[in-house]
Amino acid sequence: MLTSIPSTMPRSAKSGTIVSELALIDKIRRQAAAAAPHSRSLRLGIGDDCAILGPSAGHEICVTTDFSLEGVHFRRDWHPAESAGHRCLARGLSDLAAMGAEPLAVFLSLAVPAGVPSAWIDGFFEGLLALARRHRAPLAGGDIARSPALPGQPGLIAADIVAVGQLPRGEARLRSAARPGDLLYVTGALGGSAAELLALARRQRGFGSGRQGVTEHPHLYPQPRITVGRRLRTLAHAMIDISDGLSTDLTHICEESKVSAVLDEASLPIHSLALRSRKSGHAPLSLALHGGEDYELLFTAAPGTRIPRTIAGVPIHRIGILRRPAPGRPRILLGTQQGAPTPVLPRGWEHFRQPGFSRE
Repeated sequence: MLTSIPSTMPRSAKSGTIVSELALIDKIRRQAAAAAPHSRSLRLGIGDDCAILGPSAGHEICVTTDFSLEGVHFRRDWHPAESAGHRCLARGLSDLAAMGAEPLAVFLSLAVPAGVPSAWIDGFFEGLLALARRHRAPLAGGDIARSPALPGQPGLIAADIVAVGQLPRGEARLRSAARPGDLLYVTGALGGSAAELLALARRQRGFGSGRQGVTEHPHLYPQPRITVGRRLRTLAHAMIDISDGLSTDLTHICEESKVSAVLDEASLPIHSLALRSRKSGHAPLSLALHGGEDYELLFTAAPGTRIPRTIAGVPIHRIGILRRPAPGRPRILLGTQQGAPTPVLPRGWEHFRQPGFSRE
């Protein structure tokens, strides 16, 4: 648990690197308190051995955890520090959104090499706490450590976010709750994150001034759909966030619910960045199906359910239907106007299949 003892040496004047763990913790504590000054759910935050949370009566607790690893989920030479912090928290908040939960608190364990500039750490927390403030998700604790360096190599940054949320008892939206005949919906647009990452790889330094919270930066600053997820608790059967790609995350719903799916290609909402990626030789449809890290919500609902066209300003698109699985038939088919439906295999992100930095 983060604790705090005052220190007068927060950083080295010569190198600009952190020289006191205790001073860094004290600074984080003050920043976290400023980001969530009136949290009703957080009874006790940073400063003791444990945080104390107070969920509302009649509610259940949801807990999720996500790693952000340098070289896998971000690169210091590609991603601004604010983006790395924002993305770290967005991963956890998006999981809460997929359950229909509202945040109670978040916890961060951060390991950094000795030589990381204090300005980078400041930027990381600026990005993380700005998103935390927006969704009333107070940083309630965590841990800090120095990551070791291998011989001849610099150490790497590792950040583990734990997000805790609440929702009314029995109202969690599960991957296993889809039914044959359900209609399939998605929020926002798909493929934008993958397209921006491709552009980032081509000109890394051109993205250092990315602005938080705008749709032009779906990879650097993805927006977890917390408000949308809460609204969908009473409308959706099953729900999942699109972190690994539509093809992979829809496969999760199909497997857990024992259903199959038919997508309508013409109805897929493809992000404008993905559409523009055609000029650089990339297929927008492939980015939308397999790119991942869009952090949109994929959900199912019974026919006849009145699904709004937008929720909290976020467009909702109907993209397909669920069927009973049939022996020998693919889990997912893509219907096109050109001919017979084509199989869609889960080709999104999978850690142990794709070594090195790729797209997540």
